[in-house]
Amino acid sequence: MKPNGRVAVAITLRAVGLWYWLGVSLGLGVALGIAIGALLGPFRGGRVLSALAAAGGGYALAAFFYLGLVAALVGAVGGIVGGLGSAVLARRTLKRGGTRGATTILLIVAALIAAGLAFVPVAGYIETALVGILTLRLSRGGGDRFAGLRTLARD
Repeated sequence: MKPNGRVAVAITLRAVGLWYWLGVSLGLGVALGIAIGALLGPFRGGRVLSALAAAGGGYALAAFFYLGLVAALVGAVGGIVGGLGSAVLARRTLKRGGTRGATTILLIVAALIAAGLAFVPVAGYIETALVGILTLRLSRGGGDRFAGLRTLARD
């Protein structure tokens, strides 16, 4: 080791690099899954189809950038989480009175934001956890239409 610590820095960056690129792969998989779920989620069988398409897309995205097999598999997991979460959210939004076009546009904007955040260290892991929690909460039920100000109206 040199007195300026160059060797220690190189070893630390190499070790951190793996975790960083796994997080990026996971975050990009989630972002791609959100976009695919926004497009396929409202249709019948959209949850399963978007999860499968996003898994393939997340795998292909990480493989395209030569991040390795592990990163490609992690990207596929991120795609599944993002695809399921986005599909459930899109389906529930339409069930409660949202429009198809606005829901799709908002989810695609969210996917672009998630893709940008994927390059922030540790953010890919946090995205995956938050989307997974959102999916579990949305899957529990409560599909009634939003009442809005109708609850205040007198008969």
